[in-house]
Amino acid sequence: MRSMWKGSVSFGLVSIPIQLYAATENKNVSLRQVHESDGGRIQYKRFCTIDGEEVPYAEIAKGYELPDGEMVVLTDEDMAELPLASSRAIDVLEFVPLESIDPINFDKTYYLEPQKNAVKPYVVLRDALQKASHVAIAKVAIRQREALAVLRVHNDVLVMTTMLWPDEVRVPDFGFLHDDPPQVRPQELTMAGSLIDSLSEPVFEPEKYTDSYREALEAMIEAKAAGSETTKPKAVSAKGDVVDLMEALQASVSEAKKSRKSSASSAKKATAAKKPATGKRTPKSA
Repeated sequence: MRSMWKGSVSFGLVSIPIQLYAATENKNVSLRQVHESDGGRIQYKRFCTIDGEEVPYAEIAKGYELPDGEMVVLTDEDMAELPLASSRAIDVLEFVPLESIDPINFDKTYYLEPQKNAVKPYVVLRDALQKASHVAIAKVAIRQREALAVLRVHNDVLVMTTMLWPDEVRVPDFGFLHDDPPQVRPQELTMAGSLIDSLSEPVFEPEKYTDSYREALEAMIEAKAAGSETTKPKAVSAKGDVVDLMEALQASVSEAKKSRKSSASSAKKATAAKKPATGKRTPKSA
């Protein structure tokens, strides 16, 4: 795994230098948009909707659109002025039971690895969390965005799961919640309980389940590749426009040389026959 962030876990007067790794990865099959007839990749250009010109990445800023359509432009300098008090630090705020946090608040999970000189305090925090059966609530800033986070122990490693802010979790507002609840018969509730019992397992074993759609898609791709049902688009160089220009220039030079030789040959023949010039020279027919 490759470290994506370096910082420290800070609680009380203790600071533990760590490295952050993404704990999960997307296994979806990556499909590109292509031209159906020849397999050529579809490309998009960034252009300004006002002047129609293509905009280089260095000139692209962030913007916030107001309700009336006006745009507030935020430059890199503006963004740098915003306060990120917990930048490069995971600041522990309190400790709570994990059961008190609803999973709907969880966002992304990361592994925390101690740096070489911080193994002992790392292990102390890990073991203390396990013994207390608590998790740490912290603040952290990653990629210019501050978030709440949970520090807990998983497979003897400290993991950090970022959380959504309270106002980012929507409140369900459905009509049936405000209507009179339907009458549920005891027999129906008993039957539902029996169904739950029949499908219950002592623990969750994720290894039992697979992504059948991804497996079917991969099998389809392999079958098409094995059956030579593939399209090989022409290679496009990063300097494609330059290559095309050079080819065009070279072809033009070749044509010019041929034309010059043809003209010289015609002139020699005309001189040998001692025929006077009769106006514009007619190009030799192909």
